[in-house]
Amino acid sequence: MRSGEPTPPIAIAAPANQVRSHIESKRVLLDSGLLGRLNEVCAEVLVDNATVSEASRDWWPLAMIWALNGEVGVLASAVVRPANAREVCAVLAICNEARIPVTPAAGRSGVTGASVPLHGGVVLDLTAMSGITNVDAESLILDVLPGTFGTWLEDELRAKHGTTLGHWPQSIDLSTVGGWIACRGAGQMSTRYGKIEDMVVGLDITLADGTTISTGGSPRAAVGPDLTQIFVGSEGTLGVITGARLRLHPAPASERRAAYAFPSFAAGNDACRKIVQRGATPAVLRLYDATESDRSFKTGPDRNVLLVMDEGDPLIIDATAALVTDVCTDAEQLDVELVEQWMGHRNDVSALESLIRRDFVVDTMEISAPWSRCVQIYNTASAAIRDVAGTLVVSAHQSHSYTDGACLYFTFAAQPGSDSESKSTYYEAAWDAGTRAVLANGGSLSHHHGVGLNRSRFVHEALGGGMEVFSGIKQVLDPNGILNPGKFGLPDPWA
Repeated sequence: MRSGEPTPPIAIAAPANQVRSHIESKRVLLDSGLLGRLNEVCAEVLVDNATVSEASRDWWPLAMIWALNGEVGVLASAVVRPANAREVCAVLAICNEARIPVTPAAGRSGVTGASVPLHGGVVLDLTAMSGITNVDAESLILDVLPGTFGTWLEDELRAKHGTTLGHWPQSIDLSTVGGWIACRGAGQMSTRYGKIEDMVVGLDITLADGTTISTGGSPRAAVGPDLTQIFVGSEGTLGVITGARLRLHPAPASERRAAYAFPSFAAGNDACRKIVQRGATPAVLRLYDATESDRSFKTGPDRNVLLVMDEGDPLIIDATAALVTDVCTDAEQLDVELVEQWMGHRNDVSALESLIRRDFVVDTMEISAPWSRCVQIYNTASAAIRDVAGTLVVSAHQSHSYTDGACLYFTFAAQPGSDSESKSTYYEAAWDAGTRAVLANGGSLSHHHGVGLNRSRFVHEALGGGMEVFSGIKQVLDPNGILNPGKFGLPDPWA
């Protein structure tokens, strides 16, 4: 079953046989002997220029700029598309023995370069492994394959099983279950349903040498460390996800919406904190600063808009709505049509290509922080990016709230010049400035977009002494370093 296909972020401005690698790195090629061995164990092994060039990139905005010059990050040598877990095992065993780098990929909707095959080799395309394999209706547990696209999955769950996963990333049309888990993704309703790591019951994993393990399976089991969470967020560096068991919820029976305006971002942020710390978990709790509020909703220069939407059992959402109203009693109440406006356009990603084609550099940077640091980070990171020469605008919204903190989601834009070098220089400077401001003030490196290539240079600083532990796990599970090398700042045999 093929429930979807990867969506290219922007057309590569070169014929397929002339596409070049932008990044200078050691690139591993596959000879005819290795290609023959892979063909013996896998349904599809593709080496045509068009397939290879498209599979060698994701939605990383910097790579979209390179595409206008006929480039991808690094060209893979082959795209291998297994039909099942058995084929994944066989492919990895061959690549591990031959020391061939393998970059797992599916929807390739990531925005940090995680699916870029930094050293060529094999892109392991998991989109043929798609579909629901089981639904335990009584326990509300879903068994699903990693290449399953989000929109199809949610439609199937609601139509045939009366359930929902509750995971609604902006990329839901473009992304897959395996990708969500691999980058520790978050949906727009995470305050109600949690992030993807809260939904994972267990995983089927193929390790670098082709052996398989299954993790999890029992509710809140106490059998040592939670092995499932070692692989959640590992971006294909520790193993390949071939199956997932996820928690479901009954499809929502009712819904409530509200919208408010606050005189400052700090006041709105504090209202979000009070709502969740008093025990309410509305599915959507999104606060926009004045810049984003006016850009999205035309509310003027001084309103910081808070959108609230909840769904589920009527008794629970009525109580949640009452608590939200109580917390926001001094805020300006706005037309709930603003929520509908956001709902109707929340997954639209078309503007990105248009801006990049007009020589803008545009990107987003999402982080998380304790409540006590949120406003400080909002101010300092915004100022740091704004101070980078060429920056036109910096804005932010707060999109995921928890009892201990929240996610801040920054957007910045610049027009540093029409040449690729000027754009790349600005891009790196903006990310350096914003990230170092976040880390210096107690924020995290990422909340849900992951690390990829773009953030790898910051991982040692973000993890501190934990980096040695991470590297040790990598060495045990992938001693030859074939799985997605060059990411996270981990030891790289081809560096």
